[in-house]
Amino acid sequence: MPVQKLDLLKKNVQKVFLGNQAAVDKIIVCLLARNHVLIEDVPGVGKTILATALSKSLDCTISRVQMTPDLLPGDILGVTIWNQQKGDFIFKPGPIFSNVLLADEINRTTPRTQSALLEAMNESQVSIDGQTRKLIQPFMVIATQNPFEFEGTYFLPESQLDRFLMRIHLGYPSPEDESRILDLDPSRTSLSDLEPVMTADELVTLQDMVNKVQIDPSLIDYIIQISNATRNNEQLQIGVSPRGSLALVRAARATALMHKRDYVVPDDIVSNVIPVFAHRVISKTYMHDADGVATARVMQQVLETVPSPV
Repeated sequence: MPVQKLDLLKKNVQKVFLGNQAAVDKIIVCLLARNHVLIEDVPGVGKTILATALSKSLDCTISRVQMTPDLLPGDILGVTIWNQQKGDFIFKPGPIFSNVLLADEINRTTPRTQSALLEAMNESQVSIDGQTRKLIQPFMVIATQNPFEFEGTYFLPESQLDRFLMRIHLGYPSPEDESRILDLDPSRTSLSDLEPVMTADELVTLQDMVNKVQIDPSLIDYIIQISNATRNNEQLQIGVSPRGSLALVRAARATALMHKRDYVVPDDIVSNVIPVFAHRVISKTYMHDADGVATARVMQQVLETVPSPV
């Protein structure tokens, strides 16, 4: 059964990433939901290792781009060049034409290059030289970013943040996990030996199964109540949009499948509210709440005020 492969996928990632195990679940949920994930934290806590471990666990095409200030949109999307031998223009596809694109330190590149990902992340296609080109499926962007206080970083615009299903934080590992990291040094040993445990076809099958997970109308109402509570919250300047509500439904369905259920329960919603909603709202007090601490606090308060259905 394809669902059993999810356990193998998780264990495979955990061979290398020895930190926050809840983050492993979240990144797999984004994968199942046919969406993208933004991993944000200080350097050195394993953001790139987690993203790379998931990528290498899939038998798919993978591209990694180190985002820098001098990166241009064509470096990601591809360019049209003149073929002198054939006397015609040919298109050279960029790294975005892969199943998994790892955009490392996405907030170190300019907003112009960041915006090159918008159409791809939203519609799984890119428009180049007046021609629309479909991306191969499955397609996922795994982006990492450092806190905005670090030198040489740019704010991700709200429209860009909205394309990520979740923004997750890893935090520092526990003393026990850090001891294992120092002993094994997985980035230099285990990561290079990691083998795929899931094919692209199996992943697409699982993604199709997510769409069939049932969600009760009372839980739809629960999500709407949470969204409306953000729109009427005195601490927020902008609340969650309907696209954000839809993102929470997708995350809840994928979480249910992760737990081998074909129906959603309230905990599937509650556990995803902060990673799905916190980067989609804007605080009145902290306009550039880049790390999401203030908005996460507000979302926790919202959860406490909106009653969960039985």
